[in-house]
Amino acid sequence: MTANDSKRKTRVTCAPSLAPYLKEELEALGFECLSMDKTGVEINASTTDAMMLNLHLRTAFHVLQRFADINCQNADELYREAKRLPWDRVIDPDGFLSITSNVRNETITNSMFPNMRLKDAICDKLTSTIGKRPDAGSSTEGMVVSMHWVDNKARIYLNMTGRKLSDRGYRKMPFMAPMRETIAAAVLMEMKYDGSRPLVVPMCGSGTIAIEAALIAKQRAPGLLRSNYGCTKWLGADTEAWAQMRSDAKKLQVKADPAPIIATDIEEEAIDATRKNAVTAGVDHLIDFHVCDFAETPMPEECGDVVLHGEYGVRLGDEDELISTYKRIGDYLKTDCAGWDGFIFTSGKPLIGAIRLKVSKRTPFVNAEIDCRLLRYELYKGTRVVEAPRS
Repeated sequence: MTANDSKRKTRVTCAPSLAPYLKEELEALGFECLSMDKTGVEINASTTDAMMLNLHLRTAFHVLQRFADINCQNADELYREAKRLPWDRVIDPDGFLSITSNVRNETITNSMFPNMRLKDAICDKLTSTIGKRPDAGSSTEGMVVSMHWVDNKARIYLNMTGRKLSDRGYRKMPFMAPMRETIAAAVLMEMKYDGSRPLVVPMCGSGTIAIEAALIAKQRAPGLLRSNYGCTKWLGADTEAWAQMRSDAKKLQVKADPAPIIATDIEEEAIDATRKNAVTAGVDHLIDFHVCDFAETPMPEECGDVVLHGEYGVRLGDEDELISTYKRIGDYLKTDCAGWDGFIFTSGKPLIGAIRLKVSKRTPFVNAEIDCRLLRYELYKGTRVVEAPRS
């Protein structure tokens, strides 16, 4: 794949609501965004570019390089047309192959059937041309071919990532309903967090926001936290370039420690999970951990940002029971966080209204298929303005 490492159409995917943040990241890395939709951004990128994106992107899921567009009305036509493609140029017959797909075609009633037919086409082509084929299965640790098939148009991608980039590898101990790493990174981008001001994270859960903040503050490439990527699995992958790229990324980390990052939770189990996850991520020395009620969170003298990922009531408990908690959150922000910028990530009109503070900005997010809002509060000293709840 490196003999002609030319740029090709590349789709970088993300969770719903994160495309604007992904676009911002891509442009900061020097890429022109050709188009953007709800779940991704299209750019031109080489295989070497794809390696770099895997290392540095914080809000993406996958880097997908377009391999072919084919016309097919049904699974038999998919097999026939896919078998004509030059798979022997990209597939390592000694590797492991898996297929992922998103299919909307009226002839398909079993979602796994298109994957099987595409896999058969690839393996049969290799058997007929070189007399050898890779092992295949559902694991995404090897070569992953991704397909987007709508009606009679199927687009085939070489997945340069493998497992989702949101799987950083540090969240070994989730607690209750954790926030996905990519969502946490986007929340911090929306907050304009860069490590120069203190960050306080009460109700920290398994610590994703605090850990992502530490990674951002140190300018540590999130992709360094794991080693297995699809870009190294394809035939002719430049593993030396990949090793050098990882080495260069490590050198970009800043030496100075950020302003204080404080993570608290009333549950000892949550703080234990946060601490262990932070150790895995290599940032435990940058975070102060405390077991306490959010209202007892120790606050640095210097003002900064305070962000709470509140319970929703959708999965974790009855919304009515949470209203009193949200009233306490509002009191805490007003009393203990005056002069700070306050943020609450939550869902639900009654819960938002219970905070009884004026929202200066609402940013929509989708977390685990739940419509959420990141609410920003400018916490002026001695003021409280009640706002009627809105969506």
